Amino acid sequence: MTLGRALFDRAAHLRDVPGILDALRASEEVEVVVVRDGRARVADGALVTTTPAEVGEAQWALLGRRPAGTPLLVAAVDTPAESIDAAPAETWLGLRDTGGMLDELDTEMLVEAVTLAGWLRDARYCPTCGVAMEVRQSGWSRLCTECDREHFPRTDPAVIVAVESEDGQALLLGANAQWNGRMYSCFAGFVEAGESLETTVHREIEEEAGVRLSALRYISSQAWPYPRSLMIGFRATASAERAARPDGEEIIDVRWFTRAEIGSALAGDGPVGLPGPASIARALITDWYEDRERPDRAEQAGQGAQAAQIDVAVPSERSESECAVPSERSESECAVLSERSESK
Repeated sequence: MTLGRALFDRAAHLRDVPGILDALRASEEVEVVVVRDGRARVADGALVTTTPAEVGEAQWALLGRRPAGTPLLVAAVDTPAESIDAAPAETWLGLRDTGGMLDELDTEMLVEAVTLAGWLRDARYCPTCGVAMEVRQSGWSRLCTECDREHFPRTDPAVIVAVESEDGQALLLGANAQWNGRMYSCFAGFVEAGESLETTVHREIEEEAGVRLSALRYISSQAWPYPRSLMIGFRATASAERAARPDGEEIIDVRWFTRAEIGSALAGDGPVGLPGPASIARALITDWYEDRERPDRAEQAGQGAQAAQIDVAVPSERSESECAVPSERSESECAVLSERSESK
């Protein structure tokens, strides 16, 4: 579910057009993605939209426009209107549920809708003075009329890392305590105040797996709205100076997996479970496996890695008290509509 380019027009230039949301909500030629508790309706492998008149009470925002020009809104609801609520419960799905079910366009729209809906729901009051804030920029900001502070949707950066052995023949994965050992995945953690991404990578791997890194490189990123994260993916090479060990709190086990074992696990044949197809963790694992399994790609990957390796000083050793593992945190109508052509 990592998307390298935008397929969906966010139409940011329309957000400050006076009265845009009211104009669009009054139109029958507008589609709405309804989001409830981080879930939207999906049916027959596609994101289901409705009309503004069918939604009822909601927090509204302008998502953007489809490639054909159809305006699209998001409606964050607590309780959907009767006509929508009557939809089968199993059609209300979140990002983890959809996995690879949706095409790239629907996936991009769903991620944006879920992320923005969560902020609209949770950020109604000024965190400074507690006054209810006004929606601005078509749902993309809020203004406190008491202290005049403007607030925007927040993104929390986190790193996620696939760690390979020095010879590139094995991949180090860990089992999170929440999974009870049923699944192994890449190591991840939130960027702390004052940290660079690279520093976070080194710190997290040393804390969670007891391994120091000799090199790392950026691979890709993924919006991960649980509720507002951005996962930044790396591949790294472990230094041979220290054996891997779990921290015993967040990570209960760490294992080096051979290429054959990773291939088997990706095929669903064991020896362990891996993250689902919706996650960047799965993409990182697959990226490593395919590079190593295909000689033509392995040579290219090796050359790319040599050019892209980031030399970062490895943090000095710290005591257990210094390295305590953090808990997972865990607006004119005509102007807008005239740009619309046939939907989908």
